[in-house]
Amino acid sequence: MSKVIEGLLYSESHEWVKVEGDIAVIGVSDFAQKEMGDITYVDAPEVEDEVTAGEEFGALESVKASSDLYSPVSGEVVEVNEALEDQPELINSDAYGAWIIKVKMSDTSELDALMDAAAYQALTEK
Repeated sequence: MSKVIEGLLYSESHEWVKVEGDIAVIGVSDFAQKEMGDITYVDAPEVEDEVTAGEEFGALESVKASSDLYSPVSGEVVEVNEALEDQPELINSDAYGAWIIKVKMSDTSELDALMDAAAYQALTEK
């Protein structure tokens, strides 16, 4: 059973969002990292890149597969988790601690399209 954290929002493509004012901290869920196996590489955008809700912003590679990452919100990347460059396995050890990017949201109403923890838990149990 995968860990799902209350207070975060989740996308159908298994990204999580922690809202800090107008900043969205984005990572991948515990469910996603378990499905992928040992993560060996994180492809993330650069600071100042624009991301669009529902569109690809990067990828994860593991010993089993490669998986695209989709932004749950639109806006400007204001920070990238540099630690993941040398230690992508941090996502496996703590999916909710190892965020990937932080985005200054251009439209906070996009958060309404995301799931709360209970809805995401139901999705992953299907």
